[in-house]
Amino acid sequence: MTTKIRWLGHATFQVVTNTGKMIYLDPWISKNPVCPIKLEDVKQANIVCVTHSHGDHFGDAIEIAKKTKAYLVCTPEIARYAQIEGIPYDKGNSCPLNIGGSVELEGVKIVMTNAVHTTELWTGSQLLPASGACGYVIITQDGVRIYFAGDTGLFGDMRLIGEIYSPNIAILPVGGRYNMTILEGAYASLFLNPEFVIPMHHGTFPNQMADLEEFKRLVKSLSIKPEVVTLKVGETFEYKR
Repeated sequence: MTTKIRWLGHATFQVVTNTGKMIYLDPWISKNPVCPIKLEDVKQANIVCVTHSHGDHFGDAIEIAKKTKAYLVCTPEIARYAQIEGIPYDKGNSCPLNIGGSVELEGVKIVMTNAVHTTELWTGSQLLPASGACGYVIITQDGVRIYFAGDTGLFGDMRLIGEIYSPNIAILPVGGRYNMTILEGAYASLFLNPEFVIPMHHGTFPNQMADLEEFKRLVKSLSIKPEVVTLKVGETFEYKR
């Protein structure tokens, strides 16, 4: 049984579970300068998870949810905004959660976790109150556990996420400036203690670069367990149970 995780650049990922359920994480596609696909290429989705309302994460979530009828998993405030855009709040494919909440959709369990990050809802012409940021633990039908941190700084309760959910895979930001650097990312890897770590949110812009070889060295110096998987944009990591 195989779970496929494809990096679409920045913090955007496409996850395909062992039963073929397709999950998009922070789908910033149409204005993402490094994304290898176009929005029109997205023909299928079952679940869309949004960690916060900054444009490079909220991205095309509403468009994909409307087009594919995928469940839109997000904070209540983002879900209220989605209602303005045509997705009725907490009905049909609208699935608001809050920190610590969980839901099972299409046989996939999704837990909303804490994240340490600021955010408001940027609409282009307006700045609206939002609800901070979150992360997710995603548990597939065959029990693969993925922790998707979203944008966050390092926080001690990552140890609890590791202890409670024992993630097989952790997807962590390491670009610095707006989230963790490689040093904090290495300590997050130690706290979470997954089998594999996939770094993200780097390489898109000049002020968010990361030395991934040094990141590997730092992770190895702190803990022998996590293996760092460095994907190129468009590449897929296959996790086999």
